Amino acid sequence: MEDRYNKTIAACFVGYIVQAIVNNFLPLLFLHFQAAYKIPLSQITLLVTLNFGVQLVVDLASVGFVDKIGYRASMVLAHLLAAVGLVSLTVLPERLPSPFAGVLCAVILYAIGGGLLEVLLSPVVEACPSRHKEKAMSMLHSFYCWGHVGVVAISTLFFHTYGISSWKALAILWAAVPLCNMLAFLKVPMASLIGEGETGLGICALFRMKIVWLLLLMMFCAGASEQAVSQWASAFAEKGLGISKAAGDLAGPMAFALLMGASRAFYGKYGDRIDLDRFMACSSILCIVSYLCISLFPSPQASLLACSLCGLSVGIMWPGTFSKAASALPRGGTAMFALLALGGDLGCSGGPTLVGMVSSAWGDNLKLGILAGIVYPVLLLAGIICLKKQESEIGGAGDCVKRW
Repeated sequence: MEDRYNKTIAACFVGYIVQAIVNNFLPLLFLHFQAAYKIPLSQITLLVTLNFGVQLVVDLASVGFVDKIGYRASMVLAHLLAAVGLVSLTVLPERLPSPFAGVLCAVILYAIGGGLLEVLLSPVVEACPSRHKEKAMSMLHSFYCWGHVGVVAISTLFFHTYGISSWKALAILWAAVPLCNMLAFLKVPMASLIGEGETGLGICALFRMKIVWLLLLMMFCAGASEQAVSQWASAFAEKGLGISKAAGDLAGPMAFALLMGASRAFYGKYGDRIDLDRFMACSSILCIVSYLCISLFPSPQASLLACSLCGLSVGIMWPGTFSKAASALPRGGTAMFALLALGGDLGCSGGPTLVGMVSSAWGDNLKLGILAGIVYPVLLLAGIICLKKQESEIGGAGDCVKRW
């Protein structure tokens, strides 16, 4: 029975690679677009905000239609929009009166696809019959890290070989990934997230449960703990070590993503032998230590090493919280996963913002900014302890509505 769904899980793994393409390909072209299309830096910055802003809206809006049209149709739509958005990136800037308007339309299209994928992939894997769902969830989220590394490495090699002017050909090649995976989702078996005869909980019902607010706080802190360092790692490497941007990207975000993926893959392989609560708690403590090392070590090399260590520590936070939520609220359904995605994405935005604001207030001192960000792993550790306490008090299985 489980073997029948291996192709479904594999397609979900590729889905997170698609999500990595959507989020990480365009930033590699920012300087080229600034020169070729005369797009000012202020408008280019807006593209990043718009991408994640649209995904946040989709996280919430998906509750209203995913269950109505079904997971298969939603998954196909998500991949189609991602592919069309990437292809549109090569066409619309020259076809519309303003190149920026063309890029903007393309970003909106693939951001909708990316937002849908964020909501859909975890519940589809959770629904697949498996003896160790936490392992599958952790392995699933590791593929975003591998996708991130692959997009940066392959794109850098392509541009080095064929020149940045050939970016449209690479965009078409990247668009083939969601297109092929869309065809896979037309055929793979899809299991139901909710048991036969049951209905998933709605937004209002979920919001009345204290445990949901605790899980949302954990998701927010998971996203914030991850991105507060990841988004500033390249600048940290350039400023502290005096190296080029390309070298800074490799020494900062690339190393961070590799170790974050390694952490998720490790739990994905050996999770059946490891207590998830203990692993998440130890990871949170390691994250706190890495934040302190980044902020307080006088050596730039040691601080950069601590940035990489932070990647290792945050790996389990996001997928682990998803697994804890699915276990605690088996009838949470699409609404629960959409809310968790929304909370995580808000954290991904809020974490780097706090670091940037504090750094700016103290004369662009990134170390002090990251020190302020230590509040996120501290709150996450507190959330893990509180969640464990609630589970101990409740005990047993049963209907989640009766339990809370």
